[in-house]
Amino acid sequence: MKKKITMPGLRKFNLIMAALHALQALAVFIIADPTKGVQPVTANYLTLKPGTEQNPVLISASTTIGHINLATIVIIFFVLSSLAHLFIATVYRKKYESDLKKGINKVRWYEYSLSASTMLVGIALLTGIYDLGMLIAIFSLTAIMNLMGLAMEYYNQGREKISWLAYNIGCVAGIIPWIIIGLTFWAGDKYGTGHPPTFVYFIYVSLFLFFNCFAINMVLQYKKIGKWDNYLYGERAYIILSLLAKSVLAWQVFAGTLRP
Repeated sequence: MKKKITMPGLRKFNLIMAALHALQALAVFIIADPTKGVQPVTANYLTLKPGTEQNPVLISASTTIGHINLATIVIIFFVLSSLAHLFIATVYRKKYESDLKKGINKVRWYEYSLSASTMLVGIALLTGIYDLGMLIAIFSLTAIMNLMGLAMEYYNQGREKISWLAYNIGCVAGIIPWIIIGLTFWAGDKYGTGHPPTFVYFIYVSLFLFFNCFAINMVLQYKKIGKWDNYLYGERAYIILSLLAKSVLAWQVFAGTLRP
C-alpha cells in the first residue's frame, strides 16, 4: 500500500524540489558556454523604400535591439520554481496548506505564469522568432493561460457544479503560442533555405506534450478520477510535472546549444 500524501510530506517534497531546481540552475550557470546560445531580439517597423522619395513606398524592416542568452532563460525559470517551492514550504506554509484544503494553490499559478511563459519565449527564440512584439505576445498568452488556471480554482471553491469557463479560455490562450511556433516551422520548411536543428523539433513536441499533461491533471482533479479524488495527489502531480518539463527543456537546450 502506497504512503498517503500528507501536508508535512508535501512540505518536505517542496523543499526537495526547491533544491533540485536550484541545483540545476547552478549547474547551467557553471557549465554552459556563455558564448553560445545568444539570440537576437528585434523590432519590426515601416521605412521608406530607397529610391521612392518622389512617390513614397513603405516597406517593412527590422533592427536588432538587443540579445539574450538561452542559458539566462533556463536559469530564470529554474530560479523562479526554486523560490516558489521554498516560499510555500517556509514563510507561506500555513496559507499554502489552508488553500490546499480549499482546492487551490495560488502560488503555483503565479509561478507558472512567469516560468512557463519564460520557457515558451525560449522555445520561440530557438525556432527563429526574434521580434520583440511577438515574444511579448507569446509570453503574455502563456501567462494568461496559467492565470486562468488560478481563476478555475478560485471560482470553483465549494461549488458542486464545476464551471469550465476559465479552463476553456485558458486552453484557447495557451494553444496560440504553439500554433505561432508551429507556423514558423512550417514557413521555414516551405519557403526557407534551412530549418531549425532536429533537437528543436524534439523540444517542440516534448514540451507540447508536457504542457498538455498539466491540463489533463486539472481535468482529473475536478472529475475526481481515481487517485485524483484527493486534491493533494493532483498537487503532487503538478510539482513532478513542473520539474520534469523544466528539466527536459533545459537539458535539451544545453545539449543542442549551450554545451562547451
